[in-house]
Amino acid sequence: MAAIRRLIPSFNRVLVEKVVQPKKSAGGILLPETSKQLNSGKVVAVGPGNRDKEGKLIPVALQEGDHVLLPEYGGLEVKLAPEKEYLLYREDDILGTLHE
Repeated sequence: MAAIRRLIPSFNRVLVEKVVQPKKSAGGILLPETSKQLNSGKVVAVGPGNRDKEGKLIPVALQEGDHVLLPEYGGLEVKLAPEKEYLLYREDDILGTLHE
C-alpha cells in the first residue's frame, strides 16, 4: 500500500482538490458532459504567505477546508494520489470562496 504524500505549498500558493461532478445520477442515469458544472474545489493545504517590502509576512486569506471557485484554466496539476485531482494555484488566481 502506497503512502499518501503531503505537500505544503510555498509562499502564497494553495493546494486544491478539485471536486469532480458525478457522471451518473443517484438513479443510475448517465449525465451529459455538456451539462453546466461549477468549477470548484476544496482547499487541502495553504502556504505561509508572501512578504511585503519591509519583510512582514502577509498570511494567506484561505484556510484548509474552504470550498473555492476555480478559474477555467490555470493551476499546476499535482499527482499525490491516483484517484484524486489536485491543483496548485497562487492565492490571487482563486476567484472566490463558496458558502452554503
